[in-house]
Amino acid sequence: MRKPWKEYFMEIAEIVATRGTCDRAYVGCLLVNDDNRIVSTGYNGSVAGNPHCDDVGHTMRDGHCIATIHAEMNALLYCAKEGIPVKGCTAYVTHFPCLNCTKSLIQAGIKFIYYKHEYRVDEYAIELLKRNNVGFEQIK
Repeated sequence: MRKPWKEYFMEIAEIVATRGTCDRAYVGCLLVNDDNRIVSTGYNGSVAGNPHCDDVGHTMRDGHCIATIHAEMNALLYCAKEGIPVKGCTAYVTHFPCLNCTKSLIQAGIKFIYYKHEYRVDEYAIELLKRNNVGFEQIK
């Protein structure tokens, strides 16, 4: 039996998360267009060419590892670097996006966010999603 698209893409996001290099949270993100084609993937990791947290430890500030680029940002930044449009795409993220990633996804034109785990859900992020007509749903 064929998997529904939502389950299929979320399972891929979970596999992408296993590439993460910051053990504080293994997060994966897929950006998918209206034709159900993956346009980008991202996972938590250091800036390209820099040491990874898993190898050298974390650079902590205010309880956060500041060396890590979040999965959502890595997926968006790849598209920006390569000139790939994301307006109207759907994001599949293993964890609810942090406030900064939520703002970036909205600003990039993402129309819907599916997530699996409720991780530090920010009320202002939810308010922004609703105010900007970006749908979101937890996939269990």
